[in-house]
Amino acid sequence: MDKKDSMLAYTYVERGRFALKEKPVPGLKEPHDALVRVTLGSICTSDLHIKHGSVPRAVPGITVGHEMVGVVEQVGSGVTTVRPGDRVTVNVETFCGECFFCRQGYVNNCEAPDGGWALGCRIDGGQAEYVRVPHADQGLNRIPEGVSDEQALFVGDILATSFWAARISEIKEDDTVLIIGAGPTGICTLQCVRLKRPRRVIVCEKAEERTRFVCTHYPEVLVVGPDDCRDFVLAHTAHGGADVVIEVAGADDTFRLAWECARPNAVVTVVALYDRAQVLPLPDMYGKNLTFKTGGVDGCDCDEILQLIAGGKIDTTPLITHRFPLSEIEEAYRIFENRLDGVIKVAVEGPAGGTGR
Repeated sequence: MDKKDSMLAYTYVERGRFALKEKPVPGLKEPHDALVRVTLGSICTSDLHIKHGSVPRAVPGITVGHEMVGVVEQVGSGVTTVRPGDRVTVNVETFCGECFFCRQGYVNNCEAPDGGWALGCRIDGGQAEYVRVPHADQGLNRIPEGVSDEQALFVGDILATSFWAARISEIKEDDTVLIIGAGPTGICTLQCVRLKRPRRVIVCEKAEERTRFVCTHYPEVLVVGPDDCRDFVLAHTAHGGADVVIEVAGADDTFRLAWECARPNAVVTVVALYDRAQVLPLPDMYGKNLTFKTGGVDGCDCDEILQLIAGGKIDTTPLITHRFPLSEIEEAYRIFENRLDGVIKVAVEGPAGGTGR
């Protein structure tokens, strides 16, 4: 295959510092690897957690980034589901598909050495021109005809997280669902929760621009700030709180807010990534009989999500508020990290740009 020898790659240098560096283009290492040319990527809050030292397993020197779509350039001899030229989404997780946890659908806990969240954390990720994807048969999903890069961009991470959260939360049509946080993952969670058709959805968010975004795009959803959230939920529910609470924000006080706003015998699903340990005050919670569901995304649903996008049931393109070329990723990070200029999500274009399809 004719390809360049070096590429730009945004790199975790040390705690508090990323840098755009020239690196060799990755090659295939195992029969189940694929090489993907990144056409469009994004910045995730988890990237910021790495930058600030909140992800101890992250390896200095790796290329960061785990939200991306691209075109398959090369596949190993063991890859059967994709071939060169295919447009694909890249799953945030790499997983073998064969171990105990993979067979149960818990791919976040894959027992392979490079299983779980590896891309952009423990192995080189996708804020680069090319990315090597291990276990490509599981980690790549072909993008349906007619679905653009922008429509598919979030499938492998925040949409997979949100779809999984909605799926495990046992939402019923009579339920009131409280979503804490209206950042990118919170808004994706809102879209996936709405597919379950609950009676009422309440979103708790303190940022004015994010509140405005929810009110503009989802006028049927009730929105409240964190200071008034508990009283608001009590006023809009019949049994002392929400039937389901999904905690996406990960702020200092949002874990406590989540269980306080839940009715007795509710489900509280925690998908947030916290910077510090949270307290579970069991004496204060005694008698609420809550079911907590926690952990990282189990990204098993990407094909289904892509079909929902193709059918017009999910549309996350309004989340993309800013676009930058890879060469200007430093500026993209500055705007995203500091929440400037009404940013929600940033699209980072590979040197050749997206396919536009």
